[in-house]
Amino acid sequence: MLLALLGTVLAVTVSVSAQPGDLAEALRLNEQFVKLLGEGRYDEALPIAKRSLAIYERKLGPEHPSVATALDNLAVLYVERGEYELAEPLYLRVIAIDEKTLAADDPDLATSLNNLAQLYRRKRDFARAEPLYQRALTIYEKKLGAEHPNVATALDNLGLLYRIKGEYDRAELLHQRALRIREKALGPDHPDVAGSLGNLAGLYLDKGDYGRAESMYQRALAISEKRLGANHPDVASLLNNLARLYLDKGDYERAELMYQRALAISEKVLDANHPDVAASLNNLAGLYLTIGDLDRAEPLLQRALAICEKAFGPEHPNVATSLNNLASVYEKRGDYARAESMYQRALKINEKTFGVEHRDFAESLNSLALLYYGKGDYSRAEPLSQRALAIREKALGADHPDVAAALSNLAAMHAALGNYERAIIDNSRGADIREKNLALVLATGSEKQKQFYLDTIYGETNRIVSLNVKEAPKDVAATRLALTTILRRKGRALDAMSDQIAALRRRATTEDQKLLDQLAAARSELANLQLVGAGGNLTPAARLAQIANLTEEVEKLEAAISRRSAEFRVEAQSVTLANVQAALPSDAALVEIFSYPPFNNTAKGDMPSSGPDHYVAYVVRREGEPQFVDLGKAAPIDANAEELRSALAPDACFAEKRKLKQDTTQCLDVDAAKQAARAVDEETMRPVRALLGNAKHIFLSPDGALNLIPFASLVDENGKYLVESYTLTYLTSGRDLLRLQIAGESKDPPTVLANPLYNLNNATATQALGTQTAKRDAEFRQLDFTKLLYPPLSGTAKEATALATLIPNVRVWTDKQATEAALKGVSRPRILHIATHGFFLPDQPQPVANSGGRQLIQQEAQGDSVGLKNENPMLRSGLILAGVNQRSSGANEDGVLTAAEAAGLDLFGTKLVVLSACETGIGEVHNGDSVYGLRRALVLAGSESQVMSLWKVSDEGTQELMADYYTRLQRGEGRTEALRQVQLEMIRGEKRKHPFYWASFIQSGAWTAIE
Repeated sequence: MLLALLGTVLAVTVSVSAQPGDLAEALRLNEQFVKLLGEGRYDEALPIAKRSLAIYERKLGPEHPSVATALDNLAVLYVERGEYELAEPLYLRVIAIDEKTLAADDPDLATSLNNLAQLYRRKRDFARAEPLYQRALTIYEKKLGAEHPNVATALDNLGLLYRIKGEYDRAELLHQRALRIREKALGPDHPDVAGSLGNLAGLYLDKGDYGRAESMYQRALAISEKRLGANHPDVASLLNNLARLYLDKGDYERAELMYQRALAISEKVLDANHPDVAASLNNLAGLYLTIGDLDRAEPLLQRALAICEKAFGPEHPNVATSLNNLASVYEKRGDYARAESMYQRALKINEKTFGVEHRDFAESLNSLALLYYGKGDYSRAEPLSQRALAIREKALGADHPDVAAALSNLAAMHAALGNYERAIIDNSRGADIREKNLALVLATGSEKQKQFYLDTIYGETNRIVSLNVKEAPKDVAATRLALTTILRRKGRALDAMSDQIAALRRRATTEDQKLLDQLAAARSELANLQLVGAGGNLTPAARLAQIANLTEEVEKLEAAISRRSAEFRVEAQSVTLANVQAALPSDAALVEIFSYPPFNNTAKGDMPSSGPDHYVAYVVRREGEPQFVDLGKAAPIDANAEELRSALAPDACFAEKRKLKQDTTQCLDVDAAKQAARAVDEETMRPVRALLGNAKHIFLSPDGALNLIPFASLVDENGKYLVESYTLTYLTSGRDLLRLQIAGESKDPPTVLANPLYNLNNATATQALGTQTAKRDAEFRQLDFTKLLYPPLSGTAKEATALATLIPNVRVWTDKQATEAALKGVSRPRILHIATHGFFLPDQPQPVANSGGRQLIQQEAQGDSVGLKNENPMLRSGLILAGVNQRSSGANEDGVLTAAEAAGLDLFGTKLVVLSACETGIGEVHNGDSVYGLRRALVLAGSESQVMSLWKVSDEGTQELMADYYTRLQRGEGRTEALRQVQLEMIRGEKRKHPFYWASFIQSGAWTAIE
């Protein structure tokens, strides 16, 4: 619009530039007006526009072209201020003057037609807007040529009209053509190019194509901030749109910050009652509605509604939006009568404005349907939901995310009515749509952003599983659907990120490698800052600021890797139950354990209620239908699992015995360990064994706290350890069976890194690790690593010597050679064995600088300037390497390899990684999403299989276990079976028969022999 306006001002300049007196003054006022309008300073621009118009009318007469220009300028200003009724007669007068004084194909007439069409589009008067747009476009193309910027303006405007009407294919072609014209005519960094990018991004966002929308919005925002300034209304508009994208993807913290910034800009540069202010208020309130913060949403929505009703009248679509949102507040508070009247009013407005086949009308129908569902009035809810679904399918396409959401809602209504067959059909359709969209969404963004999006469909996953377990337990289709959904979604963010990193490594161009190196360097620097503690040179505030900046940099680099790899990645095998079954050996069974909250579809309220989390175990063989067993409430199972961990590795007893210089083996009570193991087995594996048939190899995918126990140590009803009856291979998800069919090629020879020299100045340091261990939980983060004296591990030296004789062509790094820099320099070693101290730090809240608004993922703020947030779990576990006491472990390394840094190792093609260290297999547990720690890092790095520990292991016992394990591997035994046979030998012996010694290590990933 501004571009067209400048064209008319230029015409005035040519006609009156030689004129003295009042006309020259009017010209100067015009130029000043254009500047103020471009800066969004509308209140200052208004009196200037009126003065200019008055001069032209007095000096040139009421029908002079310059008067038309001044009228047009004033009308534009009224539109921007939301005063549409004042703008319309001005535009009509402009067109009357133009048609009288200009040729029928004059570009200035086209500009006037275009501006009036803009007004009608904003008023949602599409019937009057479209022919005006079409006529303006025809004139521009004829008189200015097909590549003129004014043609691009007309194309974009017409495209916006079609987008609002839901005609996305027509809109996309127009926006794409407009962008090409502007980039060619104006250059890539012009504000009008940003406008076209924003229009096209909005179209893709409406269609659910988040990847393309995000990149375009970000480019448009960068251009606008650079060329227009940080406080321009166009910047606010882009921030609002980008925030909506992040809201849809579940990144609520980022969305909130952008919505708040957009609102601050609008309130600063616009009138307090401007419609753009109302839009920002609505958007921010919508976010608070999503997270259930009704107290913050309601006043924002009431203010937005008042502005919209004043600016547009009571029957405008923007009023309907405010009504819908405000009704949602009242619905969630149980005030159904008030909510229903507002939903009904919004429905009538949208029907009158858009008709009965528009997505906004469908949204109103859906809201009303959910209200009736929450009231238990299913007979009224179901037909409305059906109608909303049909409209969405027609308007948005059969595979749109909104269609999937509608199907999920409809399935819940069918379940509430007892029609489980229909519920299963609807859920199945919705799940298939979600899977198609997951492939698109997870192709972009950082791992954190991928997980945010998966969290937005967490409820749908739980509903599908709950429908099977609680309401349709004997329905084969329900069982297949529930298991397939778990296989597709459990740990999916990890898979997507690791696939993208692997794809980039396979291409290995110079630019790709540079990107991977930058990610590794940023992760390393972030780890160093996180662990530097009070011993660093930075102030706490400066350190926190650097951590925040580096965290953002890591996410940007991960997103860049996602973008680059998505284009070249080979399409992965479809995740179907049949494909997973085909990947299972004939003597094996997959046991997929899933934690979920059961839903009550008939509960009253705006959402079905859920009870405490339960565990369910699905069992599938190569042939036959899958089966499941509900294991019951998760809380008592988790409590027993924790008791088992304490019995297997009694740390408190160990510490007391060491303090008294007594024999620690007195803490190891085999009978007590078996009793605890029997309790967990009774709750978890005994029900599962009834479904295993003759399977002897279990592929186990645990969930929740069950990730942190060794199932091999469970004791059955006959008093036998599970390892005595079954071979156990751990998986993040049964989906891993598909990924493991694709093997990479190793490059470097087998590599052993052991017995690092922690203190380069004093090789005989004797400070006990136990002294430090006692400090870990509360003080470890505040310690300076230069003051920690890690003692040598004599067992790891023997371990390295033994492995040197067992593994052909092995390279061994010990003492000063066992550095962090050396480890980071490996490139796909065939085997990687690391024997050193490991650590895992429980989570503790960390202070963060206050950003001016409450952070959605933070805990309540402490004081005015500091809040709390959880630490990154990938920075709380890792390995200790040579030179840690001097913080010098090779070039620019500190000797502490965190899990975040380990994720950057190049292990694609590495057949086996063994971490012969303490607590390398544990970490922070996220239900449905693996263990955040070294276990996750090694998968991200690309390794095929991993052997890791679940507690602080015995130095000497570990050395013996590892020597026997590698001996068996060299004989050609499988990676899982070799570990099992070593464990069986230890059970049969006397010295190390307690599970503390033999059950500490678990094997995950590929199970077959290393060729």
